[in-house]
Amino acid sequence: MDEDEAKGRVKEAAGDLTGDKDLQREGKTDQAAGKAKEGVDEAADKVKDAIDRD
Repeated sequence: MDEDEAKGRVKEAAGDLTGDKDLQREGKTDQAAGKAKEGVDEAADKVKDAIDRD
């Protein structure tokens, strides 16, 4: 789990506890950004591995 995803989970939980819909949405957005970054990093690693094999 990346840092943005972790922060997003905390924000979403805080929003759930306080009833703050904006904080919940912000948390979900942060989580999605974190997952997207992980996907990009994984793809970059695969490309680097493929290049290194040649």
